[in-house]
Amino acid sequence: MKNCLIVIDLQNDYFPGGAMALVGIKEAAANARMLLNAFRKKKSSVIHVRHISARPGATFFLPDTHGVKINEMLTPMGKEPVVMKNFPNSFRSTTLPEILKKEKPDHLIICGAMSHMCIDATTRAAFDLGFNCIVAEDACATKDLVFKGQTIRASDVHASFMAALSAPYAKVISTREIIESMV
Repeated sequence: MKNCLIVIDLQNDYFPGGAMALVGIKEAAANARMLLNAFRKKKSSVIHVRHISARPGATFFLPDTHGVKINEMLTPMGKEPVVMKNFPNSFRSTTLPEILKKEKPDHLIICGAMSHMCIDATTRAAFDLGFNCIVAEDACATKDLVFKGQTIRASDVHASFMAALSAPYAKVISTREIIESMV
């Protein structure tokens, strides 16, 4: 079985000290790093996705800043492609569709940030394009959201989006389960 790991937006602005630090980002990044190591060991495909803000008034992932760079824990290696995007959906106006057309993976393993934004948008788009998706739920992170004056905790935001993706868009499982299935 041919799998492809897609690591989305694990960039410095999402880490402590960044312009948009996420809840649980260090733990999510550590799990993403375990996936990255497992995929590299198996010589399986890895694609990194990097968001660059092009929207007027954007406050993070600004071009030519430290925050827009992929965090050093997840630095791309060798010929691992880095797809640049300007929208939550990693397929929209990017090279990702062409790369995957050449790779022809059986499954896309998706991880990164934010659970409620780019992970959700990319997973749904991948499903709509006919890909079999697996989301590494513990290798994703998000933030608290506010809706109608009510704060929704990041853990609740994350759980809600993982639950919504789990049928029919993706199989939503842990990093450990993904790695064990690769053996």
